[in-house]
Amino acid sequence: MWITPEEVVLKNALKLWVTQKSNDYFLLQHRRRHGDTGGKITGLLVGALDTVLDSSARVAPFRIVLHVPRSQASWVIASGVTLEEVLRHWKWLDQNLLPYMSVFENKEDAASFVLGKVKGLIAEEVLGGQAAREDDPVRFREDLVRFEQRFGLPQREKLVTHYSCCCWKGHVPRQGSLYLTTNHIAFYSFLLGKEVKLLVAWAEVTRLERVSVGLLTDVIRVHTRQKQRDFSMFMNVDEVMKVMCQLADIALRRLLDSGGLTLDQSLQDCTKITKRVLEEQMLRQYVLSFFGLPRVERLQEVMSCSVWTPHARCHTPGTLYTTDGYLCFSSREEGQCTLIIPLAEMLSIEKDGSTSALPNPMIISLRCKRAFQLIELQHRDMLVENVRERQRALHWKHAIIHGHDQRKKSTISATPYYTFCYDTIQSDDEDSSIISDKALRHTVLTDALITTFHPSQSDSSNSTCNTEHVKERLWEDHFAEFGRGVHMFRTDKIGKLVALGIPESLRGELWLDFSDACSSLAAHPNYYTDLLERCRGVKNIATEEIERDLHRSLPEHPAFQNETGICALRRVLTAYAHRNPTIGYCQSMNILASVLLLYTKEEEAFWLLVTVCERMLPDYFNRRVIGAQVDQSVFEELIRERLPELTEHIPDVSPLASVSLTWFLTLFLSVLPFRSALCVLDSFFYYGIKAIFQISLAVLDTNATELCACTDDGQALMILASFLEQVTHEEETHVCSDDDDDGASSPGVHITALITDAYERFGSLTVKHVEMLRCRHRIQVLQAHEDTSKDNALRLVTPDVTLSQENLSDLYDLFKTEHFISIYWGDGVCSSPPVAAGICSEHYFVDRAQFKSLYELLVPFLCGSHTDTVAQRTFTLLDHDRDNLINFSQFTCWLNILYCEELNERIRLLYRLHIPPAMTEHDEDSPPLKSPVLSSRRPLHADLPNGERMSYEDQLKQMLQNWTRKKKQEEKHLQHMNQREFIQFCKTLYSMFQGDPCEADLFQAIGMVTSLVLQIGEAQHRDQLSTGQGEAGGASGHTHSTVIGGGTSESDGDWSVSFEQILASLLTEQVLVNFLERPVDLSAKIISAKTLQYHKRAGLLTIQHAAVR
Repeated sequence: MWITPEEVVLKNALKLWVTQKSNDYFLLQHRRRHGDTGGKITGLLVGALDTVLDSSARVAPFRIVLHVPRSQASWVIASGVTLEEVLRHWKWLDQNLLPYMSVFENKEDAASFVLGKVKGLIAEEVLGGQAAREDDPVRFREDLVRFEQRFGLPQREKLVTHYSCCCWKGHVPRQGSLYLTTNHIAFYSFLLGKEVKLLVAWAEVTRLERVSVGLLTDVIRVHTRQKQRDFSMFMNVDEVMKVMCQLADIALRRLLDSGGLTLDQSLQDCTKITKRVLEEQMLRQYVLSFFGLPRVERLQEVMSCSVWTPHARCHTPGTLYTTDGYLCFSSREEGQCTLIIPLAEMLSIEKDGSTSALPNPMIISLRCKRAFQLIELQHRDMLVENVRERQRALHWKHAIIHGHDQRKKSTISATPYYTFCYDTIQSDDEDSSIISDKALRHTVLTDALITTFHPSQSDSSNSTCNTEHVKERLWEDHFAEFGRGVHMFRTDKIGKLVALGIPESLRGELWLDFSDACSSLAAHPNYYTDLLERCRGVKNIATEEIERDLHRSLPEHPAFQNETGICALRRVLTAYAHRNPTIGYCQSMNILASVLLLYTKEEEAFWLLVTVCERMLPDYFNRRVIGAQVDQSVFEELIRERLPELTEHIPDVSPLASVSLTWFLTLFLSVLPFRSALCVLDSFFYYGIKAIFQISLAVLDTNATELCACTDDGQALMILASFLEQVTHEEETHVCSDDDDDGASSPGVHITALITDAYERFGSLTVKHVEMLRCRHRIQVLQAHEDTSKDNALRLVTPDVTLSQENLSDLYDLFKTEHFISIYWGDGVCSSPPVAAGICSEHYFVDRAQFKSLYELLVPFLCGSHTDTVAQRTFTLLDHDRDNLINFSQFTCWLNILYCEELNERIRLLYRLHIPPAMTEHDEDSPPLKSPVLSSRRPLHADLPNGERMSYEDQLKQMLQNWTRKKKQEEKHLQHMNQREFIQFCKTLYSMFQGDPCEADLFQAIGMVTSLVLQIGEAQHRDQLSTGQGEAGGASGHTHSTVIGGGTSESDGDWSVSFEQILASLLTEQVLVNFLERPVDLSAKIISAKTLQYHKRAGLLTIQHAAVR
């Protein structure tokens, strides 16, 4: 390949290069001792030195050097792995450059001319390849060429990045190169003459972790189902770990059945994934999680700045993040000061005069008559223009939704458009023309249920009312200082107020503000009522599950002992199931929705539910609750990380982490007393999922002493359940049950103390750390589900086959790998057919090309040039649904016949491959054999023991009659085979014997069988004709019954034979029987297939892609 010209010194002391060819300007050199098979020490040392130093010469033993005569300056301009590759460049230089270099009087000008041409060639290659999107295209191109030369994978295998590292094999380190692609992790090393190649698919990676091995503290351990591999000696191990986790996560989401997990649009096309894209995606994921923004938001600008904070009377430094619809600010210390400004709330954004005290200031004005000042913005002008453009686009979009054409003339409205959030009646009057069904509109609750169904006064006390008033005053004072609404300053002080519990009069409003659900509500007026109208009367699985759970939702609360609350809950859950059919309805959504209805209006409760399910807990409520299981696994690691004393006494903390699944799914609503659970929900809406992790850790930490003294898991779970039941609130007094014989109980913990303790002890837990752990543990959870899917698939096929479980498991892996290869390097169109979730247990399918590859690897008898035809017919036979896909069950049943069934079944399969539907009229045809040449060795008659003579035809007829009576109830009737199909049948048999040691005997035997069957067919043909002439009235009916499988009927009495006749004929030749019954080791075939599958398919796809280009 052409490489960026690099100046070298030819007269080096080590003499590592030997000149093989030269002219006036160029030298073709090879690495000393390259290709020496004697294993001499010079060649070994040179190869080892190249590996350790990671030089470009290590992978390019040949090079072309530009040398200026009578000058010390020389440049390497091309390199190659093989001599042929470098000779192509040498020939190009000799034909295109060398003739013109003589015109230069100055030799230095000639060298500059060559260097410029080489750089131009490199630039052309970069623009047309993967390297064009990289930060350093030239260096990436060189790494890409080395990767392709070493591993020989198709060009669709997208290389993302490359690192120099050390791979450990036992206690022996091997220095080499680690290549990370979108589908694989690859390692190459050449040390002391030994080459090591390692290629592992991300789909096989079950866990990634950082460990300490001896004196090495930064080792990345890659776990697969078979073994583990350690990599170390990275320059930046944190970066490598992040990239590996991201690539594994993306691959598993794309390849495995992820149970509803979605992949970001920017990552859908693997060929566009670069290291920079991964970094941007990681930052975007952090921003969306930290600020709780909608998942569709795209990150636009990120820049440092300072914001004027009136409560602190200073400018607070931090980072500004802008997205499609938001401006977000976070202080340098996460959580110290946070600000979220929806663009829809902005009235204007202006630049102010710059001074030494206020450099590059920017003023943001809101509709609520508040303003924010930002300074120290490096690219202020560009930021202002971009935000204004997005603001105009957003207001135009809202104008279309609202249906106000006059707003197109002015992108800024003087009145807040979101008043509908808190004034439903006014908005209903303004937009009444849009509502098509007023009766349905009136059924929607316009007040929170708590205002109508408040608990009885006996549950309240004067002290409780006073506490509520105190909280309300504290919040009012906070609003006056820090602002009110989504765009309030969020500081440590507001966290303390949330820990005390939000007063009931403000709870609904603050839930909407903290979660930013009010922005979604304002942006979609009348969406909820129109949605109810569309889903009215719809019956499906989701609505049935909703009806079953309606009366299980807070049954103790008076609001849901009444039809009003039940109907409102039904409408909210049904509307969401209709909005998001991918999720539909999941258990625990009813509990959350019922609590939301207590403190917000019905439409607000709907948008709060949307925000929780799609923003705050995006992967929780799906078919497999993947998100909750991932967080459960993350929580298990946090226990080991944050509670070392507990893990020291309880090494296996998985039972403790398993109980947290309910905590995460229901946000503690199902395990804590109601009032205490509301305080946890307050913290969740403010901090997000981080609050649930912190409170869960605090629960375990508080009970650590009792848990360490437990003798079994059940006792530990009872301790936690008892503790959570005793967590108290100001409005609740813990009273022991009258049925409790003990008469006393331990005092409960106050919920405020528990939440405050969680903040203080585990406040260092950050959203960035949680997101990183989620990415790692999602790999484990998805692979655990994959193992379950595999077990289910094997359990499904086991009753129908006699293959061993070990072989079935290996066949499943081969089948799955073939499916993945098509996605890796093919068109990626072979995917599971659309079926209802949970109905189909088959997740992987193969098409014709993929099946042909597996056929050639696993079939016991190949058919030479006829193999492709037989493979195509086999696929057609197995494709019962005619969708050009076959599943694992069909695949294993076919192999079971070939390797485990009796001879009769194998011949039956071979017979079926040569009749419809496997064989069609479009298959290759052969001329009909009207006058068969019979073998001279076989007599045409057989002498019976009683002295009589019976022709072989009569003898076979008698044999077939006896055999047919015996098998009549066992075998399914097969249609007859016509002469054309029988000739193809014989051709397949002939092709199976080629290269066999008994090839001559087999050919003689099949010739006899062919002659005999043709003779039988001709005899039947003559009988049918004579019968047809004697019975003219029934000729057509008789003919129809005797040519079921003909397909080429032109006259009465077509030639045909049955399966029984062919089977009996084959059984007369022992050499054929021995061949077809010859045992073949399937395990050995599978081992060979595992080795050849990748390279064979990669080579074939490479040829196909080259042909297309």
